[in-house]
Amino acid sequence: MIKGVLFDLDGTLLDRDQSLVAFLQNQYNRIPALHCVEMNAYIQRFIELDQKGYVWKDQVYQKLIAELNLELTWHSLLDDYVESFQNHCIGFSGLIEILDYLKDKKLKLGVITNGFGRFQMNNINGLKISHYFDVIIISEIEGLRKPDVEIFQRALNRLEIEPHESIFVGDHPINDVEASIHSGMKGIWKEDDYFDKPRCHHLSIRDLIEIKGILESELE
Repeated sequence: MIKGVLFDLDGTLLDRDQSLVAFLQNQYNRIPALHCVEMNAYIQRFIELDQKGYVWKDQVYQKLIAELNLELTWHSLLDDYVESFQNHCIGFSGLIEILDYLKDKKLKLGVITNGFGRFQMNNINGLKISHYFDVIIISEIEGLRKPDVEIFQRALNRLEIEPHESIFVGDHPINDVEASIHSGMKGIWKEDDYFDKPRCHHLSIRDLIEIKGILESELE
């Protein structure tokens, strides 16, 4: 029987694509020195360099400044990103509905995310969902990163549940789905056309609310 559901953050609970565009539009509008290039060009090039969030932002901004001849320091843009991104966080459709459903079922809930501690906590708070979770595991704080199976086990230990009693939901086929399955959990892939499908047997969803249907048979 399932006793806990754990989630990845970016691309799973947080619609990072929409959130990033909203932030970049705001950053562009607030900083006059960016107006030497068109907004769409600035945003599009950032997204290309960012590679779905897997490139460090100091590198993204350094390349952006060099390519677009911006009269700004990458430090100032990076600091603005770190401090302001949280104000533009957008959750996926069904986020609050599924979290309410899971809490009503008395399930233990958790987040396991790679990234910097303060930045990721700010984004969770930006979504106004921190109170739903019994454990929040962030790689920088833990000194471990997905796909290391130990980071999944650490979360389960804190929740006091066994791997076979838990589900992990994430968008990355290797870091989230394959790694959680290797740790003994049930893995659900939140489909993202950017990635290839996970190579192992898995369940999949397009929308968060579909988790409800998967769980109904497990909880009966």
